[in-house]
Amino acid sequence: MSNFASPILNNCAKLVQSLLPQDCLLCGAAAGAGKLCPACLAHLPYHPAPGCPVCAIPTTRGEVCGQCLKKPPAYDTTVAAFSYVFPLDALIQALKYGGNLAAVSALAQPLLERVAVEPRPDLLIPMPLFPTRLRERGFNQSMELAKPLARALDVPLAVDSAERIRDTAPQASLPLKERRSNIKGAFGCNADLSGKSVAIVDDVMTSGATLDELARTLRRRGAARISAWVVARGLMHK
Repeated sequence: MSNFASPILNNCAKLVQSLLPQDCLLCGAAAGAGKLCPACLAHLPYHPAPGCPVCAIPTTRGEVCGQCLKKPPAYDTTVAAFSYVFPLDALIQALKYGGNLAAVSALAQPLLERVAVEPRPDLLIPMPLFPTRLRERGFNQSMELAKPLARALDVPLAVDSAERIRDTAPQASLPLKERRSNIKGAFGCNADLSGKSVAIVDDVMTSGATLDELARTLRRRGAARISAWVVARGLMHK
């Protein structure tokens, strides 16, 4: 097949797929050309506003929360599309642990709508996975979520700028006191980020410890402003 014909055929295949009836990723009901049926779309838990401008925890008047005042993280601001509750958590788990890459567009598009009004960063950096876990999973969900954002916003995707250099226990399995020590020193960065504005793209933010540790690594490489762009945010510090 020629290099000229291949993109045309790929686009045709995508068009045909978009026109065929789809099953809802959450309940299996008819979803038309979309990924979710109208009922599931109506019940998606969009993240409430106002919230802490630093970590996106809901606050009464959009003020900085007590946790961020007490111990400011290394990132400057957080944008979240959803709250990490049912049924959004099931959709993320279907992507992350079930390998259902069809969920990417359903998760990335709402995040894109939230970040479209934010200042454009110089780079997007997906949360890296340790190589062993990447091989086991076969893909990095944060990378898959970052790709459509980078295309739509015309912002470079820094694929290899950050890396996970230490394998760690899953953060969700640990209490808060252990999460910071568990993730400490887990990241490396080989890029010169002097004066750059970067956005870290991740699927879920709960305690924020992982994002904070990566942000600290990027700060040491000169990053001037760091945003956290996450699909889902927990509703309370854990």
